Amino acid sequence: MAGDLEAKVDELRTALHRANHRYYVLDDPEISDIEYDELMRQLLAIEADHPELVVADSPTQRVGAPVSEAFAPVTHLQRMFSLDNVESEEELEAWQARLARVLGSDPTSYVCELKIDGLAVSITYENGRLTRAATRGDGTVGEDITANVRTIDSVPLRLQGSPPELIEVRGEIYMPVSAFDELNARQAELGERPYVNPRNTAAGSVRQKDPAKTAERALSIWLYQMGQVTGGPAFASHWDSLQWLAELGLRVNPASRRIDTLAGVEAFVADAMENRHANDYEIDGVVVKVDSLDEQIKLGYTAKSPRWAVAYKLPPEEKTTTLEEIRINVGRTGAVTPYAVLDPVFVGGVTVTNATLHNEGELHRKDLRPGDTVIVRRAGDVIPEVVAPVLSMRPDGLPEWHMPSNCPFCANSIVLPDGQAKAKCTGGFSCPSRLREYLFHFASRGAMDIEGLGYKTVDLLLTEGIVSDPADIFTLDREVLLGFEGWGEISVNNLLTAIAGSKDQPLGRLLTALGIDHVGGTVARSLAAKFRSLPALMRASEEQITAIEGIGPEIARSVSDWSADPDNIQLVQRLGDAGVRLEDPEPEEVGEEASLLSGLTFVVTGTLERFSRSEAKAALESRGAKVTGSVSGRTSALIAGASAGSKLAKAESLGIHILDEEGLASLLADGPSILE
Repeated sequence: MAGDLEAKVDELRTALHRANHRYYVLDDPEISDIEYDELMRQLLAIEADHPELVVADSPTQRVGAPVSEAFAPVTHLQRMFSLDNVESEEELEAWQARLARVLGSDPTSYVCELKIDGLAVSITYENGRLTRAATRGDGTVGEDITANVRTIDSVPLRLQGSPPELIEVRGEIYMPVSAFDELNARQAELGERPYVNPRNTAAGSVRQKDPAKTAERALSIWLYQMGQVTGGPAFASHWDSLQWLAELGLRVNPASRRIDTLAGVEAFVADAMENRHANDYEIDGVVVKVDSLDEQIKLGYTAKSPRWAVAYKLPPEEKTTTLEEIRINVGRTGAVTPYAVLDPVFVGGVTVTNATLHNEGELHRKDLRPGDTVIVRRAGDVIPEVVAPVLSMRPDGLPEWHMPSNCPFCANSIVLPDGQAKAKCTGGFSCPSRLREYLFHFASRGAMDIEGLGYKTVDLLLTEGIVSDPADIFTLDREVLLGFEGWGEISVNNLLTAIAGSKDQPLGRLLTALGIDHVGGTVARSLAAKFRSLPALMRASEEQITAIEGIGPEIARSVSDWSADPDNIQLVQRLGDAGVRLEDPEPEEVGEEASLLSGLTFVVTGTLERFSRSEAKAALESRGAKVTGSVSGRTSALIAGASAGSKLAKAESLGIHILDEEGLASLLADGPSILE
């Protein structure tokens, strides 16, 4: 039994050492965070029960990553500890109970900070000037990355105000998501493999031997902690020290909050979980710290972690699994999209069996092959994506995948049009896959909004052969529908009522529903506002279409080509014959209301009681305002409901007007005077 246990411990340590090396040294992980955490949990549990098995070089006894030989070693002025983790409210409450036992009461207050998914660093300033920067390394000795950190614009070379004689600050260097996306776009243009994720790319960028390479990567930083300070003011709380760091010109995250109760901490964590992708940086948790520095001193440290702080880890959204097969789907425009069939894997809160692969070119740039072990990512509610293969686990002899020459649904040829990334099926609407997607899109909420006409009903109508294009939807026979198994009077009446009601949808919705290439909701509304009828749009020249603000030649060419297609001309005729409205009425006189908020930009966040977010957006846009999804210096005001989260914090940091629901009502009624 003892021999089996020792073998298990050796197996776990070997796996963790390998994972640490690939993650921290090679920046090429082969297992996901959740799998790493599970291995560490198993090893910690065994060592806790059998302390005689603990050795100095166990992964559980080391903080941070090993030092790379590529950079000079730096001894930190104060040790950089790692944090213990919690993963549930129960574990967070247990942590607080331990604090209360030591302090004799609950902590006075807490500070909650978003845990940035980047590279931990220490930066030293002497007499206000940056003199050294280092990675965390093993917590005691890190790597000298001063030259590279100097290239990061958000790291001040000289502090503002009255800096102390010496200050060491800790922070996290990261790559903004927007910068990461731009970098991968450049990689694609060059035909190079895309980078896996912003965290590893940031780590690799900081550790470039040539600082000029680091400067190209658009890195940034958040500072979150004082280390050693000589000649500085005394503080009673961590929160006050953060405000001082900001006064010195250091970049402190405005999303951080001082919170009095554990219930407030749990609400902060819940908000961070809900809005984890709302910012231009990735987070993997929330750091909760005891605010009082006196209480921190009383609580002290374990061998590797402060007792007064803990990291609440958010559920991971990347995991490895097997890419079993690559199949294709034909969409509503005929575009052929490959997708991955995966060995089912639980990631981002759901079990994922399929994931998008975008197009054949992207698939080959990532070098994905059936049989690979792959990293799967699910961000928020978006479609799961296969990020990259784990090349170190690829079986020998796996062949590359290539697009089939014929469509598996209709047997017509698949071609790659000149200058386009996506292949297309040449079968038109004789392709059952394309027709299925087209009909579902036509009936969707953003288009004709026909409730009850989802995939299940569309599949039934296609299988029975009673629908071959969108116009057939408006001539469905009640008696035929009643003859289907499971369809009664109520379900048939509901569907037919929804279809009848959709006939009077605005022209912009009909244009969206028709699925013209490059014509989404915004473009469709612009076209409808200009031409006011579908026949008039179909007669328009490309020059007349491009004269509309925001519409370029590619959209105009797409609309013109669609309008000239005989099948589309016949479809529009049949829609009109079925009673579908093909033109909008002339606009009513609305006085000055339509331009009441012209030139202003708003962001709506949180939960409103009297409006849904879409209703608030529509009300603002109807008065000439622009509504965007992110707060910036150009935002006129933030409309903030309950649980407003990080957007509220950013608006406060930028000094932007913040309106509650009553303020929104006043804004809609009286105009921008409330902002003065």
